[in-house]
Amino acid sequence: MTPAPAENTVKCVVWDLDDTLWDGTLLEGDELRVPEANRTLVRVLDEHGILQSVASRNEPGPAEAQLRGFGLDQYFLHPQLGWSAKSAALRTLLEVLGIGADSVVFVDDSEFERAEVAAALPEVRCVTREELHHMVAGGRVLPRRVTPDAARRREMYQAEDRRRGHQQAFQGPPEEFLSSLGMTLRVRDATEDDLDRAAELTRRTHQLNTTGITFDRQELAELVRDPGHRVVVAELDDRFGTYGTIGLAVLSTGPEWTVRLLLMSCRVMGRNVGTALIAALARTAAAHGARTVAHFRPTDRNRQMLVTYRFAGFAVTSRTEDHIVLTLPDDRIPVVPGYVRLVTEDIAAAPSRPTQEVTR
Repeated sequence: MTPAPAENTVKCVVWDLDDTLWDGTLLEGDELRVPEANRTLVRVLDEHGILQSVASRNEPGPAEAQLRGFGLDQYFLHPQLGWSAKSAALRTLLEVLGIGADSVVFVDDSEFERAEVAAALPEVRCVTREELHHMVAGGRVLPRRVTPDAARRREMYQAEDRRRGHQQAFQGPPEEFLSSLGMTLRVRDATEDDLDRAAELTRRTHQLNTTGITFDRQELAELVRDPGHRVVVAELDDRFGTYGTIGLAVLSTGPEWTVRLLLMSCRVMGRNVGTALIAALARTAAAHGARTVAHFRPTDRNRQMLVTYRFAGFAVTSRTEDHIVLTLPDDRIPVVPGYVRLVTEDIAAAPSRPTQEVTR
C-alpha cells in the first residue's frame, strides 16, 4: 500500500456496519461476514495510526456483540450505535476524539446516508467501501512515516478513556490522584526513530514550550549527530497505559549545558512531570561536571514553563523584554515529585552507570 501525501491527512475512518464493514444486515437476520479485504484494511489503518469508529443504525447490544464475535471490537473507538442521524453521530465523534471534520473519512453503502453527512458536514469525505480501498491503494490515506507513537495511537486513546474514568471517580486531593496514577517518566537521548515525533512536538506545542523554537526532522538529525548538542526525549507511562513521547529538550553542551528548548505535550498538562524532566537534565549535566543554564522567551501562553523552572530551583540571571536566562545554582539539586518514578538513560554517561532510576 502506498503512503499518502502530507496534505491529505486522514486521522479517522468511520465505518457503517451493514453492507459496509460486513456483508449483510444485522436486523434482518442475515448471515454476516466481514470480507478479508476489510479485515486487512482495519488492521492496516490501525497500524498506521489512523483511528477508527462506527456510525451505524443498529441496536448497541447486538452490534457490539457481533463486532466482538468478529474479533474487531477493540479497533473502534466510541462506536455510535442507534437511530439518530449519521451526521449527529459524527459530530459526537469529532468532539470526543478532538479531531477536525476535514480529517475524517465516512464509509457507508447508502447514498442517502452519505448525502446526509455531506450536507451537514461538508468537510467530511463520504465514500463507499470500494472507494475507500481505492483511496488507500492510491496513496491518499496512509501517512508517509509511522512513528512509534502513531502505531499505538488507538491504544493511547483507550488508555486516556480509562484515565478519565478513574479521575472522575477519584475522591481526594490532587497530589493523591497523581500518586494513584503510578507514573513513570523515561528520559533518554533521541534516536532516528524519535525525530518525526520530536519535530511534530516543536510545531504543535505552544503552551508548555520555553522558547518557541521549531526544528524540522533534518535539523534535529544534525543536532543528534553533533557532539556539542544533546536532543533528549521523555516518554510517560502510568497504570492505564502509555502517553507516548510527551517531552523534548534541545541542549548545547560544554562547561555549561544550555537548554535551548524544553517542551511538554499538552496531553500531560496537570501531571506536573515537567519538574521531573528538568531534574533529569540537570542531574545529567552535573554528572558531566557542567552547570545547567536555560533560555526562556515569554509569550502569552507559556508562563507555566517559567514557573516550572523557578520551582525546580533556577534563578534569573539576566532579563530583557523578550528573553530570560536562568541558571541552576551549583548547590541546588532539583527534587523529583514523589508521585513520579524517573528513569534516565544517559548514553554519554560513564559506562558503569548507563541507566539510573531516581525516585526523589
